[in-house]
Amino acid sequence: MNVIDLINSTEKTAFSFEILPPLKGTGIEKVYETIDLLREFDPKYINITTHRSEYVYRELGNGLFERKKFHRRPGTVAVAAAIQNKYGITTVPHVLCSGFTREDTELILLDLQFLCITDLLVLRGDKAKHESAFTPEPGGYTHAIELEEQINNFNKGIFVDGSEMKITRTPFSYGVACYPEKHEESPNLESDLYWLKRKVEAGAEYAVTQLFYDNAKFFRFVEKARQAGIRVPIIPGIKPFSKLSQLSMLPKTFKVDLPEPLVHEVLKCKNDEEVRQVGVEWCVQQCRELMAHGAPSIHFYSVGASLSLRDVARQVY
Repeated sequence: MNVIDLINSTEKTAFSFEILPPLKGTGIEKVYETIDLLREFDPKYINITTHRSEYVYRELGNGLFERKKFHRRPGTVAVAAAIQNKYGITTVPHVLCSGFTREDTELILLDLQFLCITDLLVLRGDKAKHESAFTPEPGGYTHAIELEEQINNFNKGIFVDGSEMKITRTPFSYGVACYPEKHEESPNLESDLYWLKRKVEAGAEYAVTQLFYDNAKFFRFVEKARQAGIRVPIIPGIKPFSKLSQLSMLPKTFKVDLPEPLVHEVLKCKNDEEVRQVGVEWCVQQCRELMAHGAPSIHFYSVGASLSLRDVARQVY
């Protein structure tokens, strides 16, 4: 079943989580360790992030440097296939505009189709580290809705050059991202909701939120989305707070506010283990409240927090 069917067919709030492909040159064992840690909670699907290449500078030894593209985390398609084959759990690779051309995307879709992986999360993706503003690849896309159009055409059997496929397979279904505290580049929440509605109208079957720590903001966002006519499931994305350094890092990186009660408790902590325990307790309360409000699924960001996530899940699932 596709993700939307798995969510809709689950009587209780579904459990899912996201992982990163391993760094280039390392093995997949760490990925398997995370999955083995969390399998007991019956994950309905696992998301696998996709990462664009970045520029790195290599010293040539004569005072000059060479700029080269380097892909730190390749293998999203292969990791998705390995997980689905080993565990029989639905996998959801991320498909990005950022760093990819139309032709790159078409090849990814073909590979996924051959592997019978038909669920996607469609995203614009972040700007490159060397960019001051998002810049698409030549022959790439600026917005996720353009990427949706290519996937929709692929589902109809049409390649990017307009030619037709000889054989069509199971169509892709997909979700998109949304932002309870708005995307950092959006002028306001109303504009953000306008584009979310456009993405849903283009074919997105559900939306997964950016991480947040204030449920009230999520509930207000869902209410505004429903008022705007957005009817698809909106899945809260959650990550347990785990380190003192996240007090400044999370707001800076993800453009989210941290509730004062959480900050107050974290500042009492003497070390990261105490912070982790506070984070687990806060996350448990978040999840229980989300479940009480009928969240169809909760999606967890597990990177750097798999042990905390296990502790949370044991209390709420």
